Amino acid sequence: MTYGYMRQASAMYQQTRAQGSVEGADPHQLTAMLLDGAIERITQARGHIRHRDVPAKGAAISKAIAIVGELRASLDHQAGGDLARRLDSLYDYVTRRLLFGQLHDDDRALAECVDLLEPVREGWRGIRAEYLAGRAGSAA
Repeated sequence: MTYGYMRQASAMYQQTRAQGSVEGADPHQLTAMLLDGAIERITQARGHIRHRDVPAKGAAISKAIAIVGELRASLDHQAGGDLARRLDSLYDYVTRRLLFGQLHDDDRALAECVDLLEPVREGWRGIRAEYLAGRAGSAA
């Protein structure tokens, strides 16, 4: 087997695994998974900055921006009220900081994005745990 084949097979496995995770996920899990993906891409971009790999940095940041854009587009401003407005503002700020980090190879800007997204991810995980506990309590 060639290196290219192994790499392609690995990518296909990861895509299949992710697709299976998405298909069985509830909205709380999906949101946490998107946040995981954004944080992972930002972390990758930080490594690419350190290794001066400009194309890989650009690809990772572009993916992170797309994920944050999906998070922003999924906000329900009717049901979410002030929280949705605040998350919208946060996602806008994170996107601008990602662009700044991209343009200026600014690791601190990217680290700030991770620092801002991690508590949001943990919040979604906590909401899911409470939701599941409530469902289990009402089923008993």
